[in-house]
Amino acid sequence: MTITVSEAARQLGRNPETVRRWIREGKLRATKVGARHVIDELDLAALLDATTIGAALPPEWQRTFWGGPMPDVVAAVRRSRREHRPVRLVRVPCGRGNGRRVSP
Repeated sequence: MTITVSEAARQLGRNPETVRRWIREGKLRATKVGARHVIDELDLAALLDATTIGAALPPEWQRTFWGGPMPDVVAAVRRSRREHRPVRLVRVPCGRGNGRRVSP
């Protein structure tokens, strides 16, 4: 089954422009249909497998100096970015006619 660039980006948790860049660089195979690229799900799975295998830490880096498992900082950052909501600023009058920005 084939999926679009935006669907692939949603599955990967990445920006669609990142997926398009991977296609241009040859990291991800895609077929052009009209003006759009479509990606085979097997090719997307192969990319995920290749990036997961390449991200393994050397054995001496897998434990902290006190013997505990090394925290997965990249996963923690990705989780925090997924949970992040942008703050919308609004203008609030402050007496002299000047407004200051605060979050609602």
